[in-house]
Amino acid sequence: MTQYREIHAPLRTIMTPGPVEVDPRVLRAMATPILGQFDPEFTRMMNETMDMLRQTFQTTNQWAFPVDGTSRSGLEAVLCSLIEPGDKVLVPIFGRFGHLLTEIAERHGAELHLMECPWGEVFDQQAVIDEVKRVQPKILAIVHGETSTGCMQPLDQIGPACRELGVLTVVDAVASIGGAPVRVDEWQLDAVIGGTQKCISVPSGMAPVTYNERVERILASRKKVERGVALESDRRDVAHPIRSNYFDLSQLQDYWGPRRLNHHTEATSMLYALREGLRILLEEGLEERFERHRLHEKALMAGIRGMGLELFNDKAWKLPVVTCVKIPAGIDGESVRTTLLTQFGIEIASSFGPLHGQIWRIGTMGYSCRKENVLFVLSALEAVLIRHKAPIVIGRGVQEALDVYEHAE
Repeated sequence: MTQYREIHAPLRTIMTPGPVEVDPRVLRAMATPILGQFDPEFTRMMNETMDMLRQTFQTTNQWAFPVDGTSRSGLEAVLCSLIEPGDKVLVPIFGRFGHLLTEIAERHGAELHLMECPWGEVFDQQAVIDEVKRVQPKILAIVHGETSTGCMQPLDQIGPACRELGVLTVVDAVASIGGAPVRVDEWQLDAVIGGTQKCISVPSGMAPVTYNERVERILASRKKVERGVALESDRRDVAHPIRSNYFDLSQLQDYWGPRRLNHHTEATSMLYALREGLRILLEEGLEERFERHRLHEKALMAGIRGMGLELFNDKAWKLPVVTCVKIPAGIDGESVRTTLLTQFGIEIASSFGPLHGQIWRIGTMGYSCRKENVLFVLSALEAVLIRHKAPIVIGRGVQEALDVYEHAE
């Protein structure tokens, strides 16, 4: 019989747009002994997690809880719980994850209406509002932080306009939550989905979601409680019940709410992790955390420019937690990434679609967003580019970043 050795994962400096390095305090929390999902101590932790999520999403919504699964599970849960066959859904696409929203909506029977702009740009908010008026969809599904291009879509005008027009806004904030402002109530967003493995610095495996009463009314109209746990008062005819059992937000409400109706076995250790990640985030302070991400972004960008490299997303709409760098002509981008990993233990990312092989993506997210990481990735990237005979300015990258840090101090 084959003998398998104990896990010894190599230490890495992870500077991708997700996953990122996990705060050691979160890893310690994950070693906490398991509790039953309806143990009063555990349900207290569930309630605390909901409260911390409300603060992180900057909302007073009653419903703010994690869906057990990766970030995509949150997107699927919200869209499948809202979309009834034939519903109009408008998706503005400016990168890979707009296509993902399209894919999910399509599979749940939506009548799709799409807007597209070149990867590396975002939409003028008025253009989106005009298209909403023309299409009159039930749902506008849109990405906030697009990691494939390092761009961030403004939403402060789109949300209020959709509210006035009676259109639901569903927002993918997986990449931005915890690293950039996501003002759910101020921007009048109806449902927002986050992720754990990026700026919250928790392992992938949960998808925090929040939604308001407008969404809850639709869930109530489609609610069908699972037969094995339903009471007589739960039994009723529903024209278009939510098709998924696992991703049924109406049933998850009963699981996370006072009723504590059994739905699934909670991912106990992941909840410990999320609770601790949110506790750390709020202990730092939202505005302080956003400022930390902006500082390290500024230092990284200064270092990249100092090397003579060109930034892809140096625009007003840049996502502050992802910096995209154009791969110099004649340089094998994958060879550079491989050398960084094998020689320095540093991981950066490539991209997708039309940008595959054109850019590197460097994440400065959550616990990975630290001065020592930024200086390390700049010095290692310079060394690797020298070995690849790239035409760079030697010796300036780290110095430019240090100038930023010393000025900030």
